[in-house]
Amino acid sequence: MSTSQNKFVNREISWLQFNQRVLQEANDSNVPLIERIRFLGIFSNNLDEFYRVRYATVKRIAISNESGKKIYKDITAKKLLNEITRIAIDLQEKSFKILDQIISLLELEKIFFVNETNLNKKQKKYITEFFNQKISPALGVIVLNKSKKVPKFKDNLSFLLVRMKLKNDPIQHAIIHIPKDLKRFVVLPSTDSNSYVMMIDDIIRFHLNEIFKIFEPINIQANMIKISRDAELDFDDDISKSYLEQISQSVKERSSGVPVRFVYDSKIPLDTLSFLVDKMKIDSDTDSMIPGGKYHNRRDYMNFPSLNNNLLYKPLKPLKIKGIKLGESMFKKISQRDYLLHAPYHNFLYIINFLLEASIDPNVKTIYITIYRLSKLSKVASALINAAKNGKKVVVQIELQARFDESANIKYAKEMQSQGIKLMFGSQHLKVHGKICIIERKEEKILKNYGFISTGNLNESTAKVYTDMTLFTSNSNILREAKSVFNFFDANYKKYSFKNLIISPINTENKLKKLINNEIKNARLGKSSWIKIKINNITSRNMIKYLYNASRAGVKIQMIVRGVCCLIPDQLNMSENIKVISIVDKFLEHTRFVVFCNNDDNKVFISSADWMTRNLDNRVEVTCPIFDDRIKKEIIDVFNIYWKDNVKSRHVNHPKINKYKRNSKKTFRSQEEIYKYYLK
Repeated sequence: MSTSQNKFVNREISWLQFNQRVLQEANDSNVPLIERIRFLGIFSNNLDEFYRVRYATVKRIAISNESGKKIYKDITAKKLLNEITRIAIDLQEKSFKILDQIISLLELEKIFFVNETNLNKKQKKYITEFFNQKISPALGVIVLNKSKKVPKFKDNLSFLLVRMKLKNDPIQHAIIHIPKDLKRFVVLPSTDSNSYVMMIDDIIRFHLNEIFKIFEPINIQANMIKISRDAELDFDDDISKSYLEQISQSVKERSSGVPVRFVYDSKIPLDTLSFLVDKMKIDSDTDSMIPGGKYHNRRDYMNFPSLNNNLLYKPLKPLKIKGIKLGESMFKKISQRDYLLHAPYHNFLYIINFLLEASIDPNVKTIYITIYRLSKLSKVASALINAAKNGKKVVVQIELQARFDESANIKYAKEMQSQGIKLMFGSQHLKVHGKICIIERKEEKILKNYGFISTGNLNESTAKVYTDMTLFTSNSNILREAKSVFNFFDANYKKYSFKNLIISPINTENKLKKLINNEIKNARLGKSSWIKIKINNITSRNMIKYLYNASRAGVKIQMIVRGVCCLIPDQLNMSENIKVISIVDKFLEHTRFVVFCNNDDNKVFISSADWMTRNLDNRVEVTCPIFDDRIKKEIIDVFNIYWKDNVKSRHVNHPKINKYKRNSKKTFRSQEEIYKYYLK
């Protein structure tokens, strides 16, 4: 564990520890088998993104002129790269062993992987037809030679490096690009009670002689390789280009960014590996070269086919929000009181219906909304376009720099623009991560505001697996300030005053510090004092120091941190009053909320912001107070349910990394219990 005077954990190391918790789910015998193999896919996808973003950032520092400079006062960039590589390789090796175990267990459930070496006649016939019709037309094949330059491998795709021995004894190499648009797993027809699955990679291997028949190879083999590239977007200074055009160009150029990881099949012949490394001008001694197994891009396991419902989690039927039926007018209900939607326990359709109702209501005049990530076929986008067609003024702030969703957002931005929707893009250096919507509705000759503020994205696909909270409200104090956030997008050089909402980059850090200081003051006066925090990440050293100060003053602090946590709890004279857990389970914990005791007059907030420097200083984030006492109680109840978890809860930055929080009490799994809570 990398620490600075035992006060902080390095954020990259902490992130790898989070991904280890994901791997624990893949290794958990109580998790259904197909879900376990999908967790392996999540683990692999997480690692890919880590290398493209965090590792790439550290590497840029390491190769700069200040390569000897310490990156976090406690470790140099070069040493950190070495440590990351060591941990990543260890986790990879564990994941291979877990995959082998899962495959063996799947066989007991009559699900078998077949490869190019063990096909029967009917299977051979099927995959030959499948190859000719689906794969062959989409294959990209490039023959290499000593003089020819190696083409740039696109980011995070898989390639087969082919080695052919020819009749006159020379060695010929080629590259096969595995089509991205085809599903990685092919379910073969079965004549018995078994299920048979084959990977596209192996179907290609089976047809190698056919693909390269012109060479008449005596011996041929193919090994997988993968390149991960720096995913940072670069902008040029061409003022003649619109922001939309600059982002579009930068996304295109990302696929040829600087390589940060080269993963290869460890069984690849050494002369073949040397040939490619030399051609690509890769330093063979670099930490970026990672030996792997036969198959890469294991993120595709996230979409492993649902071959047996008994090997999957039982689907939970989304519940109604108490007090609102899906067929009722949302405006009528929200005008009477606030409501909280907690996805995926509650039905995401409430958000869709709210926007659909607004799109056709003659009294609705204007819709303001922020968008960060949309689903591929977005009902949210459709409702907004429908509103514009019905003559409403629709103003959409769409974040074109939503990491890895830029292309999808660019597509929607152009479509919305063509339908007459006014688009706002914010600032190039200030991502808009807050999730807000304001609807202006004419009632008795005045405009009344309705809207929502959310912790999550308006994405009906991820809403099935991400936990998030959305507050529906007609509170004029909240929505008037939310409208000012849209003014801030247009003119962020002006000063804005927010009394209710807490807004990054304007006042989030200062407001949170004041709230923490209030708890410190109460603790010193002998009054009730505690803080309950649920966030995804905490890396801001300023905020961590404030929490340490609160702990020293006697403030009891409970923290649920899903991912990166640079804070070290349970340290004498520093953080002995701080407890930190992480919950990784069926749903991805994404809700962010915080409760301050305030001498038993609790202050409750939901937020889009993590406690990271980027969220506090370099993004537009919205933290919203909860005024409704029923919703306050609901959020505190939910936190307390999480805290009781003794099945999926892990201690964070504990001497035994990711040790499960076990006790002698009856098993209590928080996500199941929260569903029961809402069911009652």
